[in-house]
Amino acid sequence: MCGRFVRSSSLADLAGYFNVDQPSFDIGPSYNVAPTQEIIIINSRGVKQIVKCHWGFVPSWARDLSEGNGLINARAETVADKVSFRAAFRTQRCLVIANGFYEWRKDGKRKVPVYVSLKAGNPFGFAGLYNVWVSPAGEKICTCAIITTEANDLVSAVHDRMPAIIPRGKEDLWLNPLTVDIDALKGLLTSYPPEEMEMRTVSDRVNSPGIDSPDNIKPL
Repeated sequence: MCGRFVRSSSLADLAGYFNVDQPSFDIGPSYNVAPTQEIIIINSRGVKQIVKCHWGFVPSWARDLSEGNGLINARAETVADKVSFRAAFRTQRCLVIANGFYEWRKDGKRKVPVYVSLKAGNPFGFAGLYNVWVSPAGEKICTCAIITTEANDLVSAVHDRMPAIIPRGKEDLWLNPLTVDIDALKGLLTSYPPEEMEMRTVSDRVNSPGIDSPDNIKPL
C-alpha cells in the first residue's frame, strides 16, 4: 500500500517539469503527507491542470467525506472492476504528485521507516483516480486514491506492494479521458524499474504525521 509520501518540489518546478500551467493557488512542500490531507494532482479536463485534492476517494453515492478514509489506495489488479473505482478508472485518472514515499521494514518487534525515491531526484506521478464529490450541502470537493501494484525487487524487501508510478512519456496517455483501451491502461500499472530507484533508512520521526520537516528524509 501507500500510506505516506513526500512532495518536496515547489509548484513552479512541478509546473515546469510536467509542462502544465502554474496554478493560481499556493501550497508548500510537505515531507510527511498522510491520508485525509490536502494534496495536489494533475488531471486533464480538456487541458492538463494542477488542482488541490483530498487524499481519500469518496464515491458519488457517499453521504460523508469520511467514507473516503478507507479508500486511499486502489489495487491495480481490481481497479477496473471494483464498484467504487471502475467509473473513475475509465474517465477520471490523475497523477498524484510526489518526490518519494515511505514504507516500514520489520526489525524484530520494531518497524523502521525507509524512504524510496528516484535516483535522478526528479518528481513523478503516482497513478491515481479522482472524483469530484458533492456533499449534502452542495460543496464540491476533489477526492482521490493512489493505485498500488506488486512491489519491485527493491521495495519487496520491505513490503509486497508499492504505488504504481506512471513512466515519463506515458503520462499524457494515462491522463487522457479519451483513452478507452483498458488493457493499455492496466499495462501502465506495473512496478517501476528498481534500478532507477533508491531506498534509505530514515528517522522514526516520520511515524508521526504531525512532524513535517526536510529532516524526515535525511538518511540515518
